[in-house]
Amino acid sequence: MKALIVDDERLARTELKRLLNPFKDIKVVGEAVNAGDAIEKIDQLKPDLLFLDIQMPGKSGFELLEELDTVPTVIFTTAYDEYALKAFEYNALDYLLKPIEPIRLEETINKLVEKSRKKSVAESDKPIFEESDQVFVKDGERCWFVKLEKIRLFESEGNYVRIYFENNKPLILRTLNYLDERLDSKTFFRANRKHIVNLKWIDTIEPWLNGGLLVKFKDGQKVEVSRRQAIKFKDMLSL
Repeated sequence: MKALIVDDERLARTELKRLLNPFKDIKVVGEAVNAGDAIEKIDQLKPDLLFLDIQMPGKSGFELLEELDTVPTVIFTTAYDEYALKAFEYNALDYLLKPIEPIRLEETINKLVEKSRKKSVAESDKPIFEESDQVFVKDGERCWFVKLEKIRLFESEGNYVRIYFENNKPLILRTLNYLDERLDSKTFFRANRKHIVNLKWIDTIEPWLNGGLLVKFKDGQKVEVSRRQAIKFKDMLSL
């Protein structure tokens, strides 16, 4: 499992690398000193895991995560305990207080390895949903059988996803990453951190801020394609 350490303190990075050395399942592939540096190295190194400090010069660890379209597994490392609740709002695997205790780190790594093992077992049998497939959607007392081709947009709301089809927008207890791994990439595209769009529902595309794109659906709804995803989007559609 490839790990990136993001921390502005050199001694903290060195100590964490030393503590991680006995764990052969974890390979530290790089270090970053701030959010901007981390974004570049995440794009370059494609880590599976971030050891992420929260308070850094410039943007915080939380602000860094807000800029990522897809987020690796996150373990926060910080000297401050007041961010613990907020950390888990970002679906962090764990929250380690500095100075990091070896026993506490071992507990976290064991949790990580077990989670990775279960994910590998699950993914070996995971289905890929195609646009012609019909799925069952339940939101409170209301239920639908809906074909995926009729769903124009999936929008993340924490551990839930809002589904847009016809005049309905129910919530389901899934993450956007879960759906991204299972939806057919020929039809569904991860536009940014919060949205997956159905390509067949797009009506117009126009340039947008910071090198991104703005897509407009046939019903008038609009979604931004982030700068990094816009590059993939153009390549895929040969724009």
